[in-house]
This record gives sequence, structure tokens and C-alpha cells, in this order.
Amino acid sequence: MAFMTVQRIWRKHDIRPHRLDTHMVSNDPDFEAKAADVIRLHLDPPLHAVVFCVDEKTAIQTLDRKDRMLPLSPGRAESHGFEYKRNGTLSLFAALNVATGEVLGKTAPRHTSAQFVAFLTEVVSAQSRGKEIHVICDNVSSHQTEAVQTFLADHPKVSIHYTPTYSSWLDQVENWFARIQRDVIARGVFTSTKDLDKKLRRYIRQYNKQALPLKWKYSDPSRRIRCN
Repeated sequence: MAFMTVQRIWRKHDIRPHRLDTHMVSNDPDFEAKAADVIRLHLDPPLHAVVFCVDEKTAIQTLDRKDRMLPLSPGRAESHGFEYKRNGTLSLFAALNVATGEVLGKTAPRHTSAQFVAFLTEVVSAQSRGKEIHVICDNVSSHQTEAVQTFLADHPKVSIHYTPTYSSWLDQVENWFARIQRDVIARGVFTSTKDLDKKLRRYIRQYNKQALPLKWKYSDPSRRIRCN
């Protein structure tokens, strides 16, 4: 069969065998209830309350490349030097305000429950006294330790809403992490962890000057999000 004939048949039936998608199926028995709770906070947050999507981007490598990057140009792809020096790692904690799109951020040498609690304390301190605060985050072990439970007991105005297993895509801060990965980290050259910290913080400051809330659109409302 001629190449053009095959191509025409594939196009007619929207067949694209060269493409590959991936998927993750949640095994959480309470998937629908947890997903509905998180989506409600995004779309219809409680009055006189603030909702934050919180997570951490762990072990960001501080790479100092030996050779300069060659930018994209006609007939040539962007090129990175092969050799680099690793100057350590940093973890970035971030809290995205669902209503405004603004981000609070903090770096730490390691990703631990103690650092998570310290970051939550800073987030709470930045809000009006007595403000009701809802925190959306995934269910990794460092978010559910005794230290976290103690923090919640000491801050009765703070509530944590966990996403179902394998469903961190419900946390809007993941979208923001993809942006900072693309804009700063992937192409970045960092001479030290201090340099990386400075560039991450600078990006957050610039981002917040024009931050906008993320708007979700569900393409087929007749279909339910469910766990298989």
C-alpha cells in the first residue's frame, strides 16, 4: 500500500500510532469524595477564607554547565553543553493562592516534615489574624506526620485537604511548578545553591507582579471523574 494512502486513512480516522500517552489510575477507595472536595475548594471556595495549593519541588539540582548554551536558530535545535558541575540541591516549597494566583515560596536544604510545618507556619503568619485557611496538598508521608497533626491542633483555623492517591494533578500548584521548571530550572546555570535560591526567589517576585488565578475547563461535563 502506498505511503500516501496509509497516511490518508490514518488522518481520516484520527489514528496517530507514533504518539504515546501515559496515565495513572488511583487506587484510593474514597477517590470521588476527595476529588470533589478539592475541586469544590478550587471552584467555589468558602466565603471569608483563603485557599492555598501547597507542595514542594524536591532536590532541584544546582548545575553549573561548563559550556554556554547555544540558543535555537534557523536549522539548529537549542543545544546544551554535555559537561556540568553539580553544586548541591535545594527543595522549593510553594503555596499558590487559588483566588489570586500569587505564590508564597521558600527554599530549604532538604524536604522534611519539619520544613513543611515551618513553611505552613510562614503561610499562616502572612494572613490576617483569625483568617480561615484551607490547604490542598498531596498525601505523601511528610504531610501527615505527628508534627503536622500538632500544627493543626495549634491552628484550629487551618484545615488540610488531601488529594486522592496518585492524583496530585488536582493540586493547582503543580501547574505552577511546571512553569518554573520550564522558565528557570531546565535551562538554568547555577554556580551555587545560594545562586539557585536567588534566581528562584526572583522568579517568584516577578511572577507575582502579574499573577492571575488559574481557570479550569472541563471539556466534557457529562463524564464523571472516577476511580477504576
